[in-house]
Amino acid sequence: MARLLKMGDLVVVCPEGTTCREPYLLRFSPLFAELSDDVVPVGVAVETAMFYPTTAGGLKCLDPFFYMVNPRMCYTVQFLERVRTAVVREGKVPSADMANLVQKKIGDALGYSCTMLTRKDKYLMLAGNDGVVRNVDGKCSSPPAGRTNN
Repeated sequence: MARLLKMGDLVVVCPEGTTCREPYLLRFSPLFAELSDDVVPVGVAVETAMFYPTTAGGLKCLDPFFYMVNPRMCYTVQFLERVRTAVVREGKVPSADMANLVQKKIGDALGYSCTMLTRKDKYLMLAGNDGVVRNVDGKCSSPPAGRTNN
């Protein structure tokens, strides 16, 4: 990425946040396919020795502690072949189809199965909520004054 930035290229990183404790990939958002002419998919698999370092229904503030107390974490990173996504902007391929293609490529590389479940679906099944943190009055938190959610 540093090399591309030095050359003046635009680099967009779209982390999917498709975490799951099993070898499955949740559905990808098609937004990345609409932002760039080319995408270099990167698959990251995390293996833990003892504790799952993320929670679905528990206290999210404890997640960093679970990371720290794991005696051994293993990260596997696989850089895949570039995928031409300009066909989405040209109107030749729907962005959802492109997202599914990239999801399949990453899933195949990591040995994971692809699902059509979204992050919201995952939280509804595991924690009984949609994964959005709400205030006591039931409204979503608003950003501090002068800042916006992008």
